[in-house]
Amino acid sequence: MTSESKPAHFLQNIIREDLAEGRVSRLATRFPPEPNGYLHIGHAKSICLNFGLAEEFGGVCNLRFDDTNPAKEEEEYVDSIKRDVTWLGFRWAGDIKYTSDYFDQLHDWALHLIREGKAYVCDLSPEDARHYRGTLKEPGKNSPYRDRSVDENLELFEKMKNGEFEEGQCSLRAKIDMAAPNINLRDPVIYRIKKMAHHQTGGKWCIYPSYDFAHGQSDAIEGISHSICTLEFEDHRPLYDWFIENLPVPAQPRQYEFARLNLNYTVVSKRKLKQLVDEGLVDGWDDPRMPTLSGQRRRGVTPAAIRNFCEMIGVTRSDSVVDVGMLDYSIRDDLDKNAPRAMCVLEPLKVTLKNYPEGKREVLSAPGHPVRDDLPARELPFTGTVYIEKADFREEANKKYKRLVLGKKVRLRNAYVIQAEDVVKNDAGEIVEVICSVDLDTLGENPADGVKPKGVIHWVSADENLDCEVRLYDRLFDDPAPDAGGKNFLEHVNPDNLQVLSGCKAEIGLAKAEPEKGYQFERQGYFCRDSHYGSADKPVFNRTIGLRDSWAKEQNK
Repeated sequence: MTSESKPAHFLQNIIREDLAEGRVSRLATRFPPEPNGYLHIGHAKSICLNFGLAEEFGGVCNLRFDDTNPAKEEEEYVDSIKRDVTWLGFRWAGDIKYTSDYFDQLHDWALHLIREGKAYVCDLSPEDARHYRGTLKEPGKNSPYRDRSVDENLELFEKMKNGEFEEGQCSLRAKIDMAAPNINLRDPVIYRIKKMAHHQTGGKWCIYPSYDFAHGQSDAIEGISHSICTLEFEDHRPLYDWFIENLPVPAQPRQYEFARLNLNYTVVSKRKLKQLVDEGLVDGWDDPRMPTLSGQRRRGVTPAAIRNFCEMIGVTRSDSVVDVGMLDYSIRDDLDKNAPRAMCVLEPLKVTLKNYPEGKREVLSAPGHPVRDDLPARELPFTGTVYIEKADFREEANKKYKRLVLGKKVRLRNAYVIQAEDVVKNDAGEIVEVICSVDLDTLGENPADGVKPKGVIHWVSADENLDCEVRLYDRLFDDPAPDAGGKNFLEHVNPDNLQVLSGCKAEIGLAKAEPEKGYQFERQGYFCRDSHYGSADKPVFNRTIGLRDSWAKEQNK
């Protein structure tokens, strides 16, 4: 089903009605990540949704960094997020926005709440404040500092701003309702002391607004019409609305929630992903095993595959877990249609063609893609010695084995039919070379020579090839819900998530392969050149995904 023929989801219906009824004159959305980690596959759904809706309805979408916590934020994360959004194919409206751009205005609005008697400086320790807050079943109780005068609160807040108190000594809280059924309305903290420099504002501030206080007001400053969040913010919506209603903001944005993307066999908590990085269980945030967008990009996943996947899973208000096989399907489908073909032998076995003319060298031609004419043909050097996969030869085999067997014939893909005649073994009895004869009248896939080999195998020239390392990545976790129900997710790391193969031999044309550009290694899967490791004469190739879902097959055995 195409996107044009799919039924509209609930947010499209809301926006269409708001525009038709004149409640908004122009759609304005935003993607507001906190710069405290790299974006992951779950963020892709929000990116595609917010930017996609803006494109669909002729509106705008801002990229804003909700940078209210200098303790966890870094410029590295800012840069990575900008790269990821651009890579996915989206462009934000105007300049990049930062919540820190609005710190002066947010501070003035905090003063407004104090003057209106709707905010107060509280000296409760964080532990005592949690105790006073109550529980989901029991109401909270008022802070003993709740009834301070406006003048006293203004004076104390100024001292907070000037750095005269230590971290945790006091905070500014909104005065709402300590008995509210929604615990988020029980006098939430709106400013806290953090004596540390900020990646954007330097040392100007030692007090910082809370996310809940800054988020909605930033939306209002930017004229956002539809503030689209995931369902975990649903209980925060009354607080979002309270601030909008009680401050002189220039716009009245509305918050709407949708179900976040939950994938099985995957962990997307930034804290847990950072733990994997910090403990050296992966090779950084962009490790190809990570669900981060930078990791997926380094692995060879295309932005089109990610966007198609987000379109496939749809937008609802019901939480569910998506089978990671749907993502695999989208990746495989895109690469099958677009990835150039190549050959690479992962475990080389030497084959000598005893009757091939000595010193002869040919350049054979192979299609760049089975159906795409815009991908150029490949040139394959051919001499009397080639490499095939060790697994593609047996001295003896049953009729189901369709590869090379002593006394039997196979076709070298895009080349000749050969027949195995003899083997050479080392002192340990291992086969190190196969002696074959070649039928020089069988060039091409379908020659009119009547020869019917049992199968077709891939190969590379033993004289002209590219020595490379191949990394076979698999799922990072071997449990469908590695962090559910209080599990220690580190105990469910798949021990076979990476296999490194050295001494692989690829066709020589792959020397020009660009990092992160996908190729189908025929009969092997989809691969890309790694952007970090390897050299010009010995690259590293990462497996993006297999030709079929071997994981599901293993799980069903």
